Amino acid sequence: MLDDLPSLSQLIKALQQVPYLASKNIYRVATYFLEMDEQKLEQFCKILLIAKNNIDRCPTCFVWKEKTDNCLFCTSPKRDQGIICVVETWQELLSIERTGAYMGAYHVLCGVICPLNGFGPEDLTIEQLVKRININTKEVILATNQTPEGEATAAFIAKKLKDKNIKITCLARGMPVGSSLEYMDRLTVYKALSERKFF
Repeated sequence: MLDDLPSLSQLIKALQQVPYLASKNIYRVATYFLEMDEQKLEQFCKILLIAKNNIDRCPTCFVWKEKTDNCLFCTSPKRDQGIICVVETWQELLSIERTGAYMGAYHVLCGVICPLNGFGPEDLTIEQLVKRININTKEVILATNQTPEGEATAAFIAKKLKDKNIKITCLARGMPVGSSLEYMDRLTVYKALSERKFF
């Protein structure tokens, strides 16, 4: 059927390129856009382009920021820059922020070490993290997810930082193994963060 509808086929193929969009939802998403009011669709596309042009990663911590503004976390006088919480993605950062329990700095790895998917240490921001460590750094919290890839990434980072004179901790293991910070409730993340231990 799709062969006879080239425009629809092209839309479906484009949606299939979007990571994390379950294949069972692709046709629903396509229908949503096709039925959307044209003015709303134009507005949606405009907002997407504006975001793409105006948002960039902080060169220090790799959190999203407005290109023309300073990083919310690296330049805040309310945050302890001597404590760096290392997360896989900015979604995990948001989960930690929702607890209201953490007032240090962050470092976003932009993924995890996963050779099967073609991601090695050089594809992450690990070297930039190592370069950030200075005499004012007191602690690095390895807040990677408790998955095999997350654990391997945390172990790799801990090894890279072993010669630094800093405290290296990880989140308490009260979180379910194999879980993702992004989907944890606020209390679970709060307890895991406040009961962190040495790595």
